[in-house]
Amino acid sequence: MKLAMTLLVRDEADIIGEHLTFHLNAGVDLVLVTDHRSVDGTSDVLDAYARDGSVRVFREEGARAHQSVWMTRMARLAATEHGADWVLNSDADEFWWPRGGTLKDVLALVPTRYGIFHAISRYFVPRPDDGRPFAVRMTARLTSHAPINDPATPFRPVAKVGHRGAATAVLGPGNHSVVGVPFDWLPGWRPIELLHFPLRSAAQCARKYEKTWLAWDENLRGDLARARAFSDDERSESFYQRVVVDDETLERGLADGSLVVDTRLRDALRAIDEGRPVEFGAAAVGDVDYGLDGATVDEADVVRLHRRVDELQRRVDAVELRGSPESAR
Repeated sequence: MKLAMTLLVRDEADIIGEHLTFHLNAGVDLVLVTDHRSVDGTSDVLDAYARDGSVRVFREEGARAHQSVWMTRMARLAATEHGADWVLNSDADEFWWPRGGTLKDVLALVPTRYGIFHAISRYFVPRPDDGRPFAVRMTARLTSHAPINDPATPFRPVAKVGHRGAATAVLGPGNHSVVGVPFDWLPGWRPIELLHFPLRSAAQCARKYEKTWLAWDENLRGDLARARAFSDDERSESFYQRVVVDDETLERGLADGSLVVDTRLRDALRAIDEGRPVEFGAAAVGDVDYGLDGATVDEADVVRLHRRVDELQRRVDAVELRGSPESAR
C-alpha cells in the first residue's frame, strides 16, 4: 500500500516540522504540500524534507486562497503520478492518529468496496505560552462531556475526509468531503483520530485569523467574524486570551470531566526524536468519548445542514420579495 497526504500551509513554522515528522513515521509515504505565500521559515522546512523525496512542494503566490482547487489538484496527482492507494487530506495543525497499528495497518482493514471515511477532530486546548514546544505544553483536550453549542467557536465538531486514490477526486471546502470517486462511504468506521491543535500561541492565533481574512474572498465562519471585531492593536492578545486555559481552569475541567489529559502526541514525538518506535493506539481514557464524538459530529452536520437550508430559504424569500408587485410600489 502507498499512502499519501495532501496539505495546504501558510506560515506554519511552529508546527510544520512536527507534522511532517509524525506522519512520515506513522505510515505516510509522501506528503504533497501547497505553500501559499509563507514568509516565516515554513518554506525552508518544506525544502529540507523535499530534498530526501518525502515531500513534494507546490508554490502559490496569489493573494487569494483557492483551498478546494489546490487540495483537489494534489489529491489527483497523488493518485495519478505517485500511485497512492489512499490519500489523507490534512491541515498542518491536524495529526492523524491510528487507533492501533500504523495508518497503513488500519486502512488495510477497509473492505475493497469502500473508499471514503471520516476522521473526527479531538481538540487540544491552548495553554499559557511558556516557550516550550506546543506538543509539550498542550496535553489537555476537550471531551464529549463538554458540549459545544456556540457556532462561532474554533472548537466546533468537525470531521475530515480520507479516500482511496482516484484521478477524479474533488475535495470539498475544508477537506470535509470528497466527491467524484468510484467508492462507497464507510459509515460508522472511525479508527483514525485527528489530534487537533488550532490555537497554539497569541502570535500564531493572530496570524491565523488575519491571513484567513486576507486569503479568502468570502468567509462566513462565525469564529473568524467574531475575531475580526477586535481592533488591530488588540488582536495579538485578545484572540488567545479569550480561550487560553490556565492552571485553575485546567483543574476545574479535569474535575468536571470536560477536559482530559492526553499525552499521545507529546510522547510520540519524543519517541521519534529518541529513535524509539511509536506506540499507536487509543488513549488510556476516552474510548467511550470517541464513540460519543461520532454522534456529536453527525448531529453537528445535521445542525449545519438546517442552517444552510434556512439561509437558502432567506435568499429565496428576498428574491421573491424584490420581484413582487408590492416591492415595485
